[in-house]
Amino acid sequence: MRAIVIGGVAAGMSAASKLRRVLPDAQIAVYERGGYLSYGACGLPYYIGGFNDDPGRLIARTREQYAKMGIDTFLHHEVLSVDPASRRVRVKDHATGREFEDGYDVLMIAVGCNSVAPRVPGADLPSVFYLKTMEDGLLLREIARLKDVRHVAVVGGGYIGVEMAEALLHLGKTVTIIEAGERLLTPFEPEFSELAAQELEKNGVRVLVGHRVEAISEQGDRRVVRAGGEDIPCDLVVMAVGVVPATGFLRGTGIRMAKNGAILVDREMRTSLENVYAAGDCAVVYHRLMEEDYFIPLGTVANKCGRIAGGNMAGAHDKFVGALGTAAIKVCGLEMGRTGMSETDAKRLGVAYRTKLVTAQDHPSYYPDPAKLVIKLIYEARTRRLLGACVAGARGAVLRADIFAVAIHAGMTTDELGMVDLAYAPPFAGVWDAVHIAANAAK
Repeated sequence: MRAIVIGGVAAGMSAASKLRRVLPDAQIAVYERGGYLSYGACGLPYYIGGFNDDPGRLIARTREQYAKMGIDTFLHHEVLSVDPASRRVRVKDHATGREFEDGYDVLMIAVGCNSVAPRVPGADLPSVFYLKTMEDGLLLREIARLKDVRHVAVVGGGYIGVEMAEALLHLGKTVTIIEAGERLLTPFEPEFSELAAQELEKNGVRVLVGHRVEAISEQGDRRVVRAGGEDIPCDLVVMAVGVVPATGFLRGTGIRMAKNGAILVDREMRTSLENVYAAGDCAVVYHRLMEEDYFIPLGTVANKCGRIAGGNMAGAHDKFVGALGTAAIKVCGLEMGRTGMSETDAKRLGVAYRTKLVTAQDHPSYYPDPAKLVIKLIYEARTRRLLGACVAGARGAVLRADIFAVAIHAGMTTDELGMVDLAYAPPFAGVWDAVHIAANAAK
């Protein structure tokens, strides 16, 4: 069997590795349009900011290691088109300009996303940078460290925008975040968006919400971002306004897609085309709680779904258990984690729900330096089945968000969670942990 994998990062290499373990004799070719394989893109802001000075640490497995596994990888090779009738792909080698065709018995699509470029004058200026690939990260690290780059405008207040703001602060830059929406970090509840904004402002970041970028211009040696009727001078612009699945090359194949271009797959990662699978940021994913297709461009989901796809390419019929959209972010001195439904989701689905907002401590005051935790729970009004949670605090917030994720995955009620046997020792937690306190307060 010959398998072709399009995309060599999280989902693609997870699929290729799993397929190799299951079918040692399979021919596996991976075409990656970039110059790097199997890297942790989520670590790029921290590399840019100098929290880690070795880009090699971002790479989970090298090209040489894949070669030893019998997986052929081709860098700077972009798949231009797919012909499902003949089971062939057309490939361009960007190093030489040569185009050629290759045939497959089974195909895996894991091309990820492209950064969204706003349609405003000046968005294509040389001083405007995006962060999506390893190459983007390497370049941004060099540019951000230039002495004449003092003020940076970050356009977009999502995960990447906020992480880049902290990275640039770590380099001693003055930072302005410009967000078109009403608040930062919209996957989190509004109360937590406000906590994030306060933390950024406390650390010197200027946060502008409700400011849509109208134009970017160069005025002498300075750049000016026009947003919300205000001119914001800067030396560098980092665009982080979102992503879109990189699936344009699949038009005309008959493959079914969502409105945003994400490939529709079943729980076995099969597309609407025979012997064609897809996973990662270019595909939808089954949401365990909402029982519907959802676009969740997160590395954790990509790796799991890629692994399932690889096994099923070999003939298995494993099904993805479903995602909860569990995510975390560090905002300077603040940890934030979320999982499950948001209030917006619950309202959209017509769920009769309640919420509870609780403040607790990460450990008791009879051990030094307790830190405040803010927890919000969303749960069914009648059964008190846990639906969603957000946690924020200086310490221990994300680990507690993980507890809530497990509870939601298991279908637990707040009553059940309030009596779960969690560890207690004064340096780590109280006899009633913050999780217990929040769950028992949810009535």
